[in-house]
Amino acid sequence: MDFLVPALLVLATIFAMEWVAWASHKYIMHGFGWGWHRDHHEPHDNMFEKNDLYAIVGAAMSISMFALGSEWVMGENAWWPGTWIGLGILFYGVIYTLVHDGLVHQRYFRWVPKKGYAKRLVQAHKLHHATVGKEGGVSFGFVFARDPAKLKAELRRQREAGIAVVRESAGA
Repeated sequence: MDFLVPALLVLATIFAMEWVAWASHKYIMHGFGWGWHRDHHEPHDNMFEKNDLYAIVGAAMSISMFALGSEWVMGENAWWPGTWIGLGILFYGVIYTLVHDGLVHQRYFRWVPKKGYAKRLVQAHKLHHATVGKEGGVSFGFVFARDPAKLKAELRRQREAGIAVVRESAGA
């Protein structure tokens, strides 16, 4: 039982972080935080992007939760769930790095999936990058991907409604 509650907290945090990432991506990165995110949507040959600063924000969230859960930092005011929430945020960051930066954008390794969920993730994120600029768009999450056919239909609707400018190669 001593292991069950912390393990559930870690897992719940990982799942909750996908919602946090989706909302942050849609409303911050494609909103007032576009200045950091823009270069992620534009071609470049740089190893790093301003967008990578968002990883520091995620790390700060995790470190803050570790600090809140630490008796070394907070003394008797330590909040024990903080450690496990911090660990969940850290694990989500690792998953994000492997899936988004590694698999989708191939920053660390080269592998193009031919089938299955990995292919669906890549397709969904490529459709996210099908728009020009910060307006409109689909697939703001990073780990859970909707059906690419439905995403293409949504992009087509946004283009026809004048909400988004869609690159011609996107096929939407």
